[in-house]
Amino acid sequence: MKIFRNRFVWVAVILLAVSAGAAVLANSGGSEAKPADVRGQILAKMRSTLEQVDPGQHNHAGHQATAAESSVVCGVHVYGYEPADATAVASVRTVYGFHLCGVAEARRPWDVAVKLAGPLIMDMSADPPGIQVVEATADTMYIDRLKEMFPPSYAELAQKEALPGPEMSELRRRYDDAAGL
Repeated sequence: MKIFRNRFVWVAVILLAVSAGAAVLANSGGSEAKPADVRGQILAKMRSTLEQVDPGQHNHAGHQATAAESSVVCGVHVYGYEPADATAVASVRTVYGFHLCGVAEARRPWDVAVKLAGPLIMDMSADPPGIQVVEATADTMYIDRLKEMFPPSYAELAQKEALPGPEMSELRRRYDDAAGL
């Protein structure tokens, strides 16, 4: 019996040493520190920037919401950013992405909410970040304007991709909470 107990003790010691070594390597990333989740931080910055806009500024189709009676709830998707090799949000100058925002008013369901959506460019070097949305002009059609504003690879994505399923689900959940549904 004593022999088995000693083997189990040694097995436990070996397993503990291996798992501790793996944890140290995972936390250190080998010889250099693991970079922060830049894309996740950009998503959070985009969302908070868009949601801080006064709902009254989201005046759409004659809708006259005020900050006291509504709030803006947004979902975002990042197509890419420049410089592409940035390892910190502070290094990011420009973000190319998509936004879908709803003006959440008390007891107003998502299906009839005022919404703003489309590709956007966010200037992260400004404080607060600058936002440009793609809009057609008197001289330029929407798709041509998109191609003028976005680098080709991101313009192609903007023609195909909106919000990913999980982001859309989270947006709807957050909207329902804000509208008291």
